[in-house]
Amino acid sequence: MKKMRVPLLDLTAQYQTIRPEIQKAVQQLFESQQFILGPAVTKLEEEIATYCQVRHAIGVASGSDALLLALMALGIGPGDEVITTPYTFFATAGSIARLQAKPVFVDIDAKTYNIDPKQIEGKITPRTKAIIPVHLYGQCADMDPILEIADRRHLPIIEDAAQSIGATYKGRQSGSMGTFGCLSFFPSKNLGGAGDGGMILTQNGELAEKVKILRVHGSQPKYYHQVIGCNSRLDSLQAAVLSVKLPYLEEWSRKRRENAEFYNKHLGSVENLVLPHVESYNKPIYNQYVIRSSQRDQLLNYLKEKGIGTEIYYPVPLHLQACFKYLGHSEGDFPEAERAARETIALPIYPELTMDQKIYVVDQIKRLLLS
Repeated sequence: MKKMRVPLLDLTAQYQTIRPEIQKAVQQLFESQQFILGPAVTKLEEEIATYCQVRHAIGVASGSDALLLALMALGIGPGDEVITTPYTFFATAGSIARLQAKPVFVDIDAKTYNIDPKQIEGKITPRTKAIIPVHLYGQCADMDPILEIADRRHLPIIEDAAQSIGATYKGRQSGSMGTFGCLSFFPSKNLGGAGDGGMILTQNGELAEKVKILRVHGSQPKYYHQVIGCNSRLDSLQAAVLSVKLPYLEEWSRKRRENAEFYNKHLGSVENLVLPHVESYNKPIYNQYVIRSSQRDQLLNYLKEKGIGTEIYYPVPLHLQACFKYLGHSEGDFPEAERAARETIALPIYPELTMDQKIYVVDQIKRLLLS
């Protein structure tokens, strides 16, 4: 088969389908010159709140800041402990550490890569102040047992929904079930902006007001500060772009599921290859399509040679990162997270993939693993 280029993600292909709408929205924003917390941000907050089935949505500068501000709104600080997963993007634990609290890790479920609810309770201490489950790769964590533990132990939950806007758990929207939900609009996300951006979701009006104050240096009213916050406002430019994209999100996610079904059908019989496992109660959005193999590194290099974009999410679990050495963890502490880091690789899954590209990806994987 002739060599073909298949990028891991092709944002240009998506942009071309909505280019006139994006350009019109950006032009209107420049004509208004309302760039900071203007009508465009308010509009998007209302649209996201409706879409995610929450009462309040607050735009912030990034998904990382969403996690940080949610923790700040809960009053978490030095000496506190927050339970989370070691197998996720750095910001999940980094936001905890930035407040001089301690990330307490719980290993993942081997099938879904999400935090294992059965192991959470054993990590709770009198210093535990919150739980942050991550809905990794666009599939929700098993929330009912986590919510039950949190309710019984009187602990707030912050859902890291950076990769999962539009995913559902037993019919409930990702980010709507905990005390807070945190979204990212990084360009590679299913709903991605033209730069950094994030959103905090909550059903609690009092907490929503706290976040709104914290995102503007803790001022209320302007120039008067009862608390110390930070500068974390969603740009109106990002809001305008995201409002154009939001009506397309369900269709884009449907196409990602369709692409996943194609891979599942044509790669399901390949030995030494484990495909994504989706729990029956979940509707995923496939922010990533992650497979695993004991020949991962060989597969990575082979696909690169064939022009196929891949990525390893995540090569070093958080408990083994140099910056978290002070936590005292060593290799073997969280075996499933470590095994996932050694064996997983993401394939192209974006909505604009052509049939020829999908066939090429499948064919090349089979050529290596079945040879």
